Amino acid sequence: MSQFTHLHVHSHYSLLNALPKIKELVAAAKKNNMQSLALTDNGNLYGAIEFYKACEKAEIKPIIGVDFYVANRTRHDKEPGVDNRRHRLVLLAKTETGYKNLIKLVTYSHTEGFYYKPRIDEELMEKYGSDLICIVPAFGGAHTTPLKAHNHTDAIIIIECYKKYFGTENVFLEITHHPEIEGHETLIKNIIDFGKDTDTSLVATNDVYYLNPEDRGARRTLLSVQNGPGGN
Repeated sequence: MSQFTHLHVHSHYSLLNALPKIKELVAAAKKNNMQSLALTDNGNLYGAIEFYKACEKAEIKPIIGVDFYVANRTRHDKEPGVDNRRHRLVLLAKTETGYKNLIKLVTYSHTEGFYYKPRIDEELMEKYGSDLICIVPAFGGAHTTPLKAHNHTDAIIIIECYKKYFGTENVFLEITHHPEIEGHETLIKNIIDFGKDTDTSLVATNDVYYLNPEDRGARRTLLSVQNGPGGN
């Protein structure tokens, strides 16, 4: 357990989406003898400073990141019924420069890209992609739809764009273990094969939204409040 680092983790700052408070996440990592931990809240850095201080106090290496919403077209496009659809991208700061780039990406996603959610786009990734680790999520990643449709050409184009923006060595395909979700094991196998075909490294995560199995129902309640009837 001590050799594993959670790199895709949400706190209660992922508003109406996750349950754990910062101190609870850090305490759980400490209890399990983990030496490092990431925080990747949805589209924001609200908990970054609190998380950094809590990790330092617990002698755990903090990794600051964001689980970004990415516009299907550009951040300036806001057409009803079209641009409310988006995909996800997890970015982690490698250095202080990377952290400053995260701040810029979050700022522009809110001030220029907000449409239902704060969104970044390829222009921003190209401009502020240095010193960042890019994890392409198994849930909601731009590559998953073409992979499910056996359209490797489009999936390759997407991953090559990320490698251009963030550097080949900084791009990883996420794999997760959720056998309870229909079709997920097949998707993960496709992602593993796709990683081999494109020489893209894999990273295992658990996409954390709660700490204990019995908290699953409470998180479902949060999602119901967030989405509402037919919400986005």
